[in-house]
Amino acid sequence: MKSALLLLFGFITFASCAQPSATQEEEITRPSAGGPELTTETILGDRGAVWGFKFLPDGAIIFTERSGKIGILANGKVTELSGVPKVAYESQGGLLDITLHPDYAKNGWIYTTYLENAGGNSRMNLIRFKVKNNALSDIQNLHTTSSTNKWRGHNGSRIVFDNNGYLFWSVGEGGPESRGGANSPNKNAQNVKESWGKVHRMTDDGKVPADNPVLPGNNAPTTVYTYGHRNPQGLALNPSTNEIWETEHGPRGGDELNLIKKGENYGWPLVSYGINYDGADISGKKHAGYKEPVFQWTPSIGACGLAYLTSDKYGDWKGSFFAGGLALNHVSRIYFENGTAKEEVILKDVGRVRDVVQGPDGYLYLSLEGPGRIVKVVPKKK
Repeated sequence: MKSALLLLFGFITFASCAQPSATQEEEITRPSAGGPELTTETILGDRGAVWGFKFLPDGAIIFTERSGKIGILANGKVTELSGVPKVAYESQGGLLDITLHPDYAKNGWIYTTYLENAGGNSRMNLIRFKVKNNALSDIQNLHTTSSTNKWRGHNGSRIVFDNNGYLFWSVGEGGPESRGGANSPNKNAQNVKESWGKVHRMTDDGKVPADNPVLPGNNAPTTVYTYGHRNPQGLALNPSTNEIWETEHGPRGGDELNLIKKGENYGWPLVSYGINYDGADISGKKHAGYKEPVFQWTPSIGACGLAYLTSDKYGDWKGSFFAGGLALNHVSRIYFENGTAKEEVILKDVGRVRDVVQGPDGYLYLSLEGPGRIVKVVPKKK
């Protein structure tokens, strides 16, 4: 993760509902060329690193902090839940994304992911749970990676459901280290029998869909839907097309926006538009046989968080993807002209952008770091 230009994209929309109490504090104003002038209002402040958040049907916000906390913000007050599993809060690890079952209002299932120490290394877990008496209950482990992550880095980890109720989960390459090239010591992302470096597709209870791909070297489908991913920290649904989109960190350059296609190989660590941190080339360019990114950032933006806008709150921006970035502290809009992806930065210098979500009111919300907080992005009235 080095420089920046960002984009945001996916979200889950719930039925209309009341919003949590906001401070209505105007935090920052940034003009955007060709778009509305924007302000941000702080909804939640003075927290740790808020890695993921979603709106509950009653308008409250459930969120994770990487240190291992899950909180619910309602009426301006945060209630912390007990019973959270012990997480490996070190390096890039910890408690990561969170999302709701599409039928949450009826079944109460909530999904989250976390890094766990195991035998000196670490592994990623995807679990689901319910909330009873301000505590996690009915915890079910849906998927666990191998315990091969020695440096606790590149865990990826976003969760999203598609229109058919399938769960998609992005997992970073893990492993001993990160280095691109044919001689990379970490080829987890190319090993289809490993969970690391993949986008997984599964049923809501963690089973393998019968129509998942049978990848080279396998004789049956697994949860692995696509492979060759480095550190995918953005995952979003375009509900009008039922397409899943993903953003991931490259090394020095080569951050990617990808359209996730069944069975495709996205190339890492064999090919990348970026170079290694020591300046050594990786592949120079993409090669035949690997899925090309729809858009790539060089220098890197530290792509994190992705949302797709379905509301009219920002005028002509409806139908755009939005991406957050950690490195350049800004948010980008990604849109298409004549089939070509283009970008404009809509917010600058707001802090490290960890997640982007469209709320049930149609507005975009960001989780920012330093300090951890959630803000609402509001067009400034003229």
